Order: sequence, then C-alpha cells, then structure tokens
Amino acid sequence: MSGSSGALGGFGLLPPLPQSRTAWLGAAGALALAALLGAAVWRWAGRRAGSARLQRVGTVSGLFLYPVKSCRGMALQRAEVTALGLRSGEMRDRFWLLIKEDGHMVTARQEPQLVLISVNCENGYLTLNASEMKELRVPVKLSRKNAVHNCRLFGLDIQGRDCGDEAAQWFATFLNTQSYRLVHFEPQMVPRKSRDIFTTFRSTDEIAYPDCSPAMIISEASLEDLNTRLEKKVTIQNFRPNIVVTGCSAFEEDSWNKIKIGNVEMKGTMACPRCILTTIDMETGIIDRKEPLETLKSYRLCDPSERHLYKSHPLFGWYYGIDKTGTLQVGDPVYKIVR
Repeated sequence: MSGSSGALGGFGLLPPLPQSRTAWLGAAGALALAALLGAAVWRWAGRRAGSARLQRVGTVSGLFLYPVKSCRGMALQRAEVTALGLRSGEMRDRFWLLIKEDGHMVTARQEPQLVLISVNCENGYLTLNASEMKELRVPVKLSRKNAVHNCRLFGLDIQGRDCGDEAAQWFATFLNTQSYRLVHFEPQMVPRKSRDIFTTFRSTDEIAYPDCSPAMIISEASLEDLNTRLEKKVTIQNFRPNIVVTGCSAFEEDSWNKIKIGNVEMKGTMACPRCILTTIDMETGIIDRKEPLETLKSYRLCDPSERHLYKSHPLFGWYYGIDKTGTLQVGDPVYKIVR
C-alpha cells in the first residue's frame, strides 16, 4: 500500500506518506506554519487593498438632469454619470445654453420664465414645450455649417454651436424679449475647469454649462428642515439638484466627503452657495427675490473663516466632483467611503 501511495505521489497525484510519526508531525507542523503565514499575508493584503470601508448613509430617491440651463429638469430612474455630469441617452446635463448676442449666458436669473419650459429628447431631437407655444424640435447633432459662438459663463470662455434661427425666434416669442441664441456644447469642445471658478475643486473637475460642478446632491431631510421654517413651502425643484437622497438627517450630505453610489464614486468639494434663482416660483415663473433665501440666511451662512469663498450666500446642497464614472439609479444605496 505504501509503495503504491508513493508511486501515485511521484506522479503528483498524492503527496508521499511520511514514514514515521516524527516525520508526520514535522509535515503537519510545516503545513500549520504555512497556513498561519498565509493568513497573516492575507490579512495584511486585505488591510492594504481594503483600507476603505463603506458606511451606508442613505438611498437615492431622485435623479434629475437639466439639458437646457435654467429650463425644467427631467426626472430619471437611471442615469450614466460621466466626468462632465449626468447623462441619459443623448441628453447631457446643461449641454444647451441660451446666450445674448455678445455671448454672455442668459439664465432664469435674468429670464425667470425659462423655468416653465419643459425639455425632452426623442428620435435624435431636443424637444422644448411651453404654454401657448408650438413644440420646438432641435436636432441633437447640428450641421457643421452652423456657427460656433464664444460664450461667457462666470468670467470663463467656452464654445457652443448655434442651434439655428428657428430656435432663436422660439425663445424670443416665448420670453417676449430681445433675440437670444440657443447653443449646444459638443464633445470635441473644451470644457471649463471648475477650479477656475472655485479653488476648492480639483484640476480634474470639468463642466460644460453648469455653474461650477459636475454634480450636486441634496437630501430630502434638508428640504424638510427648511420647509418647517417657511410659510410658503418650496420644492426640490427650487434647488435643481442632480441627486436627491433619503434616509439621512438634515444637512448630513455636508459631511460625506467621498461617496459611492452604484459603481460611481464622487468627492465632495464645497457647499452650494444659493442665489435669487431659488426664489422663482417653478409653477408660475414669478421671481420673489426673498424666500427661501432670507430664511436660509438665518441659519445656513458659512463659518466666518470661509467668507472669502461663500461671501453672504446661504448654503444648501453639496457639490461633488466625479472620481469614478458609471451608472446609478433610484433606489441605489448611498455609501460614505470611510478610511
């Protein structure tokens, strides 16, 4: 028997049996030592590779994409997160912009009724609808013959391709004002650097036409906290977030730093300083210029040490840069990355 076992061992099928109890103990000891060493190496490697752990802090309850800056957002169930923000098919977050003839941006700060324009996309066309207006259809892929404009947003230059005279006339008619041009940011164009607007951002954070950040997050609890202080309640649409989170405490999103949702990873960069756009009634397009700003100023101003950054703007919501692109959807757990 022992001879046959040794023969099998010679072919690498079974290890040769030890010839004495001493030898057997020596073999067992060697195996035990190897196992202990292996476990130690595994634990060390695990600490090295998994030094970060995930702590669940909430659940995604809403996803919003705003194709045309200052127009109504699109509620999504699922979105792709790119380096430049959210995407759903051919719709990209704030990739269309209204400009004056000199290239300066036009937003709801100047034209509050922009918030009444609904936006969608079908069969390769951006579609815009507003009360008493015929639907406007603009091709997502524009002719190379269309002019490229130099646009100006918050002191920075960026290009945009003109969407044509029909679009310009549609906006002029609806807003009953001077002629504006609708432009589209195209993939070959150079994005703006968030860091050129606020130094809290990283050199990798880039945007097309958003104010300064690829993504912004607000929790439902923060909105509920604000509404307990207001006579006239506001909705999440007053604050135009990309991602809404439930299941956390009010303003907890201020402290998350690095988060993971689905296979997407993001880095918190700064709070969102709020302006008069939040005081527009999203159903009527009438601007109040007071609430909810005045109430927010009573309890959401920055620390004096950060006044150089936020000045007198109240803070509501948090800006994030994109560390890892991917997809996310409503119902996804939100994890804080803890190191």
